[in-house]
Amino acid sequence: MEEIRGAKASRTDRRRGALVGLAVGDALGAAVEFRRPGSFAPVVGYRDGGPHRLEPGEWTDDTSMALALADSLATAGWDLNDQADRYLKWRRTGAYSVNGRCFDVGITTARSLACYEEKRNARTSGDPSESASGNGSIMRLAPVPIRYAGLYPGRVEELARLAAESSVVTHASPHCVSACRYMAVVTAALIEGEDREAVLAPDWPPLRRIDAAEPLHPLIREVARGSFRGKEPPQIRGTGWVVESLEAALWAFAGASTFEEAVLRAVNLGDDADTTGAVCGQLAGAFWGEAQIPPPLRLGLARADMLEEALAGLLGPAPTP
Repeated sequence: MEEIRGAKASRTDRRRGALVGLAVGDALGAAVEFRRPGSFAPVVGYRDGGPHRLEPGEWTDDTSMALALADSLATAGWDLNDQADRYLKWRRTGAYSVNGRCFDVGITTARSLACYEEKRNARTSGDPSESASGNGSIMRLAPVPIRYAGLYPGRVEELARLAAESSVVTHASPHCVSACRYMAVVTAALIEGEDREAVLAPDWPPLRRIDAAEPLHPLIREVARGSFRGKEPPQIRGTGWVVESLEAALWAFAGASTFEEAVLRAVNLGDDADTTGAVCGQLAGAFWGEAQIPPPLRLGLARADMLEEALAGLLGPAPTP
């Protein structure tokens, strides 16, 4: 597909776009979360309802956990226990939530945070089993490539390592860790202005580098090499399994001509719609930039002040991790 980007976004605009895009995709999908594909009127903008009975523009745990991660990176640098502490604060008190309460938390995340609360070791709190391969760590990932985009391209192995560490706090399966490694490098490349088709190519040199440094899980490698191409729903499914979630987000992003088209393709897959939207929104926002997010989607987001506070911290000078 031809690169359709409009006026070239600035690096700062693309960094902002990755986080704002996450929240937009999350909020668009919230009203149809857990709905079967085709069982709802197509999403074309914010609407109320959904399993958590949210108002239009309100977002879910995807954005809450991203805000907690952003706060940790800006305040404490790279400290996995601090990241876990802030997730736990959200879990217990509703901090970082759009409405002041934790109304939704994934099963794997809840179990991992309970383990952390007991043992206080974020490096071992995540469940490494294959059955715990949900999408809860890719949904919140944007703050890592936003903060450490400067590691691309020279130190992509280091960027991938940080992304992996950010996952193990709650999601330590090889599927989840590999998905975070790949997605962080892709997002950073988009932030740094790389072309979409080059970044998503199966022979992309940074993909080969991170795979050589530490082999990706075979199913994530298959997605990274383009399993999302040449498919359409129902072969593409926006489920909670990290492999299908990443594939669906890449399918939506790769086949879109605008940010809005990308996130709407993602959320209209149904199922885990808010997270498919959040994952796609990170990629699309990093590519098109915040300025290319339509005003109704940008201005309609709830609690924009919380996003601005997070961005202010993330966009400052990044300390050495």
